[in-house]
Amino acid sequence: MQVREAMSSEILVVGPEHTLRQAARMMSERGIGSAVVIDPDSEGIGIMTERDVLNAIGAGLDCDVERTGAHLTWDVVYAGPEWTIEEAAAAMARGGFRHLVVLDGREVAGVISVRDIMRVWAADRMVGTG
Repeated sequence: MQVREAMSSEILVVGPEHTLRQAARMMSERGIGSAVVIDPDSEGIGIMTERDVLNAIGAGLDCDVERTGAHLTWDVVYAGPEWTIEEAAAAMARGGFRHLVVLDGREVAGVISVRDIMRVWAADRMVGTG
């Protein structure tokens, strides 16, 4: 199965000036663990995860003051929609992260998470045992 079949194409996009609380609230409302951060003044696409928020809170930072741009990963590993989910899982394992931004050319096509991969693999096992 390819990443395009397992990824979430409904993504949350925030800017680097959103506060951590704003980003966390939007992630919570949508039941997702990451937000894609696009800075119109830079070339990159970053990702902010629930772990980034947790680390900031754990460090005693003020979530109403701190901005997403200071607490995200700009050095992102991007998946292609044609990758297999096994390739995505291997990239996550190598990098020690749970989300991959999926790029189709230069456009964000979605995000694939460990949860997405587990859902697909669990469904495949259920079909295989039936």
